[in-house]
Amino acid sequence: MIATVRTALRSVLQWKPLAPAPRAGEADPRPGDVPARVGAAALMALTERVPALAAPCRMHPSVYAIEAAVIDWARRTGLEADPGVGFHRIAGRALAEFDAAAAALFAQWLTWLFHLDDEMDEGPARLEIFQGLLEGRAAHPLEAAFADLWRVTSARMSDHWRARFAANLRRHLDACRAQAANRAAGRVPTLRQYPALRRATVGPYVFDLVEPCLRVEAPAWLQGCEAWRELVDACNDVTAWCNDVASRAKERGDGHNLVVVAAAELGLAEPEAVAWVLDRIAERCQDMTRAARRLPLDELGPRAARDVSKVACAYLAAPRAHIDWLVESTRYARP
Repeated sequence: MIATVRTALRSVLQWKPLAPAPRAGEADPRPGDVPARVGAAALMALTERVPALAAPCRMHPSVYAIEAAVIDWARRTGLEADPGVGFHRIAGRALAEFDAAAAALFAQWLTWLFHLDDEMDEGPARLEIFQGLLEGRAAHPLEAAFADLWRVTSARMSDHWRARFAANLRRHLDACRAQAANRAAGRVPTLRQYPALRRATVGPYVFDLVEPCLRVEAPAWLQGCEAWRELVDACNDVTAWCNDVASRAKERGDGHNLVVVAAAELGLAEPEAVAWVLDRIAERCQDMTRAARRLPLDELGPRAARDVSKVACAYLAAPRAHIDWLVESTRYARP
């Protein structure tokens, strides 16, 4: 059984496509070259450089049913589900190999998270929303939507998982406070400070949510395993930094963006800063692959190994699913 699970995980890690042939009249692109693209389109250069990102993710066959479930849930809870933004499509790609209910629940959480992100950036309630979440209030639509999702999501999970989720929710709150303080003071984080801050502002509990969506739970001790932590952190970094590249044009004036941080600290013009960030993303993709290969599946029983492998495969699929979504979504389209 363990050998079968390892084979399934290895198939995700070892697939290496042929390099794409250059178009007629074009030079063969070199790995270090960055096309003169802006926003999310710049991320497509990564699909030519990183084998793990080369193949587009398969879309879930029930993507339209997933979209309908998200729209129905959003209306019921008072949130908006813009079809052009399409959170159902990122969930449909990341969880294409699992059932529609898993992808729908994850898409609902993504819809909630991005509404929360917008509230932190632009809304009147801002940090007070977090206090409402922690206290179980339901006065604000974000609080009511969270309560609805939490009821469904946490029902099958252990107290240990619930405590982990709560700790990551507080971690998000603390990071948003630090970000607000930076903005008030006109500070730009340093390259040393930014990765940990960004991992927290992205909503680190999103990675906890993969387990209940797939109806599994990773063993508690695995959270302290170095390979597992590196897999989660690298996946977080890749998706967050890709988001930074895509959102740069929309979020002008905000220093909480790796492109801005790199430009400020390294003295780079924006195109060079984007190229620098793409290099870092490519490195973190390699870190993800190495971490996945080092997962201690042999130390788990057959069922636990299968469950952990499912979660790891979802993490490995997330970066390309996220890139495809960033390119097609209207969320970060230029005004």
